[in-house]
Amino acid sequence: MNELPSLSRRAFGVTGALALGATLLPKTSAQAAAVLPPLPYGFDALVPHIDAKTMEIHHGKHHAGYVSKLNTALEADATLAGLPLGELQSAIGAISDTALQTAVRNNGGGHWNHSFFWESLAPASDTGAMSADLAAAITAAFGDADKFKEAFGAAAAGRFGSGWAWLVAQDGKLIITSTPNQDNPLMNGIVPITELGTPLLGLDVWEHAYYLEYQNRRPDYVAAWWNIVNWNKVSERFAAI
Repeated sequence: MNELPSLSRRAFGVTGALALGATLLPKTSAQAAAVLPPLPYGFDALVPHIDAKTMEIHHGKHHAGYVSKLNTALEADATLAGLPLGELQSAIGAISDTALQTAVRNNGGGHWNHSFFWESLAPASDTGAMSADLAAAITAAFGDADKFKEAFGAAAAGRFGSGWAWLVAQDGKLIITSTPNQDNPLMNGIVPITELGTPLLGLDVWEHAYYLEYQNRRPDYVAAWWNIVNWNKVSERFAAI
């Protein structure tokens, strides 16, 4: 796989990438009480690509549910409760209590993933464009933007059951990977995650993200989603590496 252009000026390892994960979202001081972040746009702002009812249920029911269950789980461990959300992701593999690990993995992952996802979207008129550096890195890794979208779409469509597709910066390279359920590439020490790194873009392919509009036509949802990818935010994340 090709190296990222000019990456010598931004070299990082997986450890650095995991630490950076805590800075990719707006920070809260301590994780004593996880809070549902507001959407950065209205429920209907992504129409016709994602309908308003899906956004209302997805944010207000599914994401809110992960936040509530995470807070309940964190009552069992004050040390975990004190971690910022990004750091909590990389600590999950070290939780020895199996039931607690599962609860934090599912609900902490759900909270982080969705918070990241909302910021990855924007109304079609406000998405911006890839920065020159990001575009060059994508071309170096995948051939060109169209080939990148094809490979990313294949990862999203091919994820069996519920999960996510990701564009990740890993050891000086861009890669595409996918994870099941609410796992993400920050979760060090979690099976079956093998591709650790810093997420730059993620797509939710749980059915609750698209079923009202697209039913079983996941590839149609993926194709429509490209119209609302917030390239300003993705470029900002890439520049922060």
